[in-house]
Parts: sequence; C-alpha cells; structure tokens
Amino acid sequence: MSATAARRVLLAAPRGYCAGVDRAVITVEKALEQYGSPIYVRKEIVHNKYVVQTLEKKGAIFVDETEEVPEGNIVVFSAHGVAPSVHDEAKAGKLATIDATCPLVTKVHKEAVRFADEGYDILLIGHEGHEEVIGTMGEAPERTHLVDGAEDVGHVKVRDESKVVWLSQTTLSVDETMQTVDALKQRFPLLTSPPSDDICYATQNRQVIIKQIAAEADLVIVVGSKNSSNSVRLVEVSLEAGAKDAHLVDFADEVDEAWLEGVATIGVTSGASVPEILVQGVLEWLAERGFGDVQTVTSVEEHLQFSLPKELRRDLRAEAGTATTE
Repeated sequence: MSATAARRVLLAAPRGYCAGVDRAVITVEKALEQYGSPIYVRKEIVHNKYVVQTLEKKGAIFVDETEEVPEGNIVVFSAHGVAPSVHDEAKAGKLATIDATCPLVTKVHKEAVRFADEGYDILLIGHEGHEEVIGTMGEAPERTHLVDGAEDVGHVKVRDESKVVWLSQTTLSVDETMQTVDALKQRFPLLTSPPSDDICYATQNRQVIIKQIAAEADLVIVVGSKNSSNSVRLVEVSLEAGAKDAHLVDFADEVDEAWLEGVATIGVTSGASVPEILVQGVLEWLAERGFGDVQTVTSVEEHLQFSLPKELRRDLRAEAGTATTE
C-alpha cells in the first residue's frame, strides 16, 4: 500500500478470549465471590498481565508452587493444566482444589494417558518449559518425548517405531506444527496421529484471520503478553503472511509512534487470553493518530462455551483442611 493511501485499521474477528480462558477467569472471580479472599491460584490463571493484575486486586493470590499455599485453603489450577503429581501435592497439603484446566487441554491429557496405556511412545510437539507441556508430560513421563520443532526430530529415540503417536501443545502455530509432523512422519513412517487435531480451535481461527489481514498490512499490532504462546505465534504468523512489520504489546502505551511512519494499513488482533478492553485501548490510541477508520475483517464466528468447574458447586470451604492423603 502507498504511504499516501487513506489510513485504516483492519480489525481481526475472531480475536481475544477463547472459551477456555473465559471459563478460567470466571472461575477465579466466582470462587472469590462464593468463598471470599484469599483464593490461591497456582501459576498465572492465563498468560495475560492485565488479567492477573485485575484478579490480584480482587483478592486472588498467585503462587508458583502448590506448597506455597497454606494448609486448609483453596487453590485454583490454571487453564494450562497440571500433572497428576500436582493434584497429589494439593491433597497432601490438605488443600481444596478447583481445576480450571481448559477442556481442550484436558483432552490432550486423556489422549496421553490412553496411548501410554496402549504401549505407545508419545511425541509431544511443544515448547520446553511451557506450563501446558509440563502438565501433559506429567501424565506419562516415562513414555513422553518432547519435540520442540522440526530440528528436534533427529534426536528422538523410541522403543518401538511401529507404536509411536504425536500429540501437541494446543497453542502452537498450525503451520509450524505440521512441518514438525511431516518431519516426524519421514522419520517414523508408521506414526499415529491423534483422533482429532490438538491445536485449539481459537488458536487456529486467530491465525487464519491474521494471515488474511497481514497480506494487506504495513504493520500488525498483536495485543498480548510475551509469555502467551498463542500471542507470540500471531506475530510470527503475521510476518510470514506478508506483513511488513509486526509487534506484540500488552497495553496501548507500549505502541511506538515510530512504527507508524509510512504506514497506511494496520492490522490489529489479540491473543486468546486478552480481554477486549485492551484492544479498544489500542484502537483509541491509533484513532488519536489518524487511524480512525476501523474495518472489521471476519473469518468465522465463535460460539463455543464451557461450563464452570464442578468444584464450584460444592462447599469447598467445608472441604478444605479435611482432605486426606489416601
């Protein structure tokens, strides 16, 4: 696009909260309403700085490990899921638990358990150290091998090349994941695929629409936190799809005016853990600088909703402190 063309913003839809994130955030809010503060949360409930800060102001206390929660309290497990050993730690510490793991992550956990029980080696495509990966590997640690990109494929060693299955972290780039899968299939011709795609529907939808927008954009602004895997992927996907420039920001005041030099079309989207208020802040910031023409570009409509964890329907306060290690 010419720098003299009319300035415009192409706003991605869908964007922002997915069903799993919405469920997790509401879970903490409802727990605070029902049981009062403190409600402890193991790790960030979702990977978004604003969400964590907002919940802290309401009385949530975020900890890195279960052992940091005082005996007899309630702890919420994040949307990214935890290993079975973490549930055991909570029981040993006499903690009542609310499991806010995204049901799509739970699906991958169940797949890992089933394939391990059937004697498969599991090749888990994902990023080392990511909370979701740690939780999934914890389901069958002796059978699971982490594959962090196609370059890792050559290092994989399995017991039986005829019984190998791949699973994946839910928030990866679709294209990058399939490149890794292709490399795995070359190495292991009898590789089994999961019964359904592990990559989250919301991750896929956000990547599809930003690809479309990026092809026309001089600049793409992705609203999201740096520790949000799916948000980081949106920046990468934008550049791969043709955007001249792309940046990740948590808040509008992180946008650099220098990025706007010579820019006519700006694509805006947000990661799956980002509340809409942050996107609106960026749009207002851009409008003040001449980018007031906002055109929404839609690929699909999302209607999926998940029910809240069953634990919220029980009297957790009565249960806290009475849990046993049996």
